[in-house]
Amino acid sequence: MTTPTARRLVPGTRTILIVWLVLMAITLAWWCLTPEDGGSAGASGKVLVAAIAVLGMIKSRLIIRYFMAVRTAPRWLRIATDAWVVVLWLALLGINLYR
Repeated sequence: MTTPTARRLVPGTRTILIVWLVLMAITLAWWCLTPEDGGSAGASGKVLVAAIAVLGMIKSRLIIRYFMAVRTAPRWLRIATDAWVVVLWLALLGINLYR
């Protein structure tokens, strides 16, 4: 008799699964950081905005890199999408902190 072999994930599938779990963890962290009263004034509010913007930047990069096939794209496209994500989120952070 033969014993059934353990089914292992293909390396690409394992990577996608890990990235998906990280995205879920970031979403939960984002949700926990959001104040219940709908707004937070002062310095603590600005720190929260910065933390949420950083989490959003990380999440955007992961989605673009792993779920939009940029991971296997030419190097110039990977660099361009990373630069776009950084510029976009820094602009959003600057606009939000400036108000």
